[in-house]
Amino acid sequence: MTRKQLLMTALGLGPALALGGALACAEAPAAQEHNQMAEMMHSVEYLGGRPNSPFSEAVRVGNVLYLAGKLGTVPGEGLVEGGIIPETQQTMRNIADALERYGSSLDEVVKCTVFLADIADFGDMSRTYMEFFPNDRPARSALAVGGLVLNARVEIECIATIGLPGGGDGDGGS
Repeated sequence: MTRKQLLMTALGLGPALALGGALACAEAPAAQEHNQMAEMMHSVEYLGGRPNSPFSEAVRVGNVLYLAGKLGTVPGEGLVEGGIIPETQQTMRNIADALERYGSSLDEVVKCTVFLADIADFGDMSRTYMEFFPNDRPARSALAVGGLVLNARVEIECIATIGLPGGGDGDGGS
């Protein structure tokens, strides 16, 4: 799927427009269906917020999911020990779990931002990260920061699609 097709589909404009408009006349949605798509496109859903937390775990806008940054923590146990490799592995497992909770998957991730406590960890983090994206790899930025919560070595946030053609079906998309 081209970037234009993906964008048009994500915006809820349907397969006819996503294919460049060739089928637009024959398959244009009825006015009511069009209004429902427009409403979904503009809907915002805040997910997984806890009462005392200053942020939501994820925010869904139409078919796009914005996932808050994840650390390499195990619930009830805290940050995994062993440095950047086990932290990156646990961080990616936490991301996969959150994506699944909200109807997405690692196959549907289109962008990640990686925050590192020490840029010297970049190589080990990157090799470990790539194990979770063996085929189509999302766009990614990585930067070193002055420090992370819990003295973590890595935090990763993601943007993913939800239920778009070519995503999450195991074929790696297009």
